[in-house]
Amino acid sequence: MTDQTKTLDVQKEQELSVEGEQTRDRDLFVPRTDILESDDEIVVIADLPGVDPKHVEITLERNVLTINASALEEDLQGYSLVYSEYASGDYQRRFVLSDTIDREKISASVKDGVLRLRLPKAAPAKARKISIN
Repeated sequence: MTDQTKTLDVQKEQELSVEGEQTRDRDLFVPRTDILESDDEIVVIADLPGVDPKHVEITLERNVLTINASALEEDLQGYSLVYSEYASGDYQRRFVLSDTIDREKISASVKDGVLRLRLPKAAPAKARKISIN
């Protein structure tokens, strides 16, 4: 796929930068993502472990699709933490969309900590004859 035919530009983990300053003292993770493409759509599957669907925000501004999500820390009453390999924090991932994506038909769902974004491709403009008045 050449740069001119890309429908989705993926920022690598090291390229992700947060605009402005973070106002929360939490880690910021880049969710692991798979991207699938068919003739009709692109499907983005992102892992958001521990995230409630109510805490996922997806925005589209200009050509940038941004996923923001927060995993809340579980408070286990009666227990104290002895050892931890899990970290809680926020997730953020950005994608630059080309004009071939139909922005009005983008849909998203979250199930079992997995976000699934459906990005339908816009139908190509049909050739038509224009009459002269």
